[in-house]
Amino acid sequence: MNRSPNSLALTYKDAAVLVGVEYRTIRLGVERGTIPTVQLGPRRMIPRAALLRVFGVEP
Repeated sequence: MNRSPNSLALTYKDAAVLVGVEYRTIRLGVERGTIPTVQLGPRRMIPRAALLRVFGVEP
């Protein structure tokens, strides 16, 4: 959905693509509380910096 390479918040799908994991890995991480999210209007998004930190990826 959010295709900008510098987006500060990502959809679950875009987050999965960015870190190279399956969508369900992201969903489970969010459900377990290991991947933080923010509510942006009706959507729950994943902050890019927090996602990269969780997966140990340099921004």
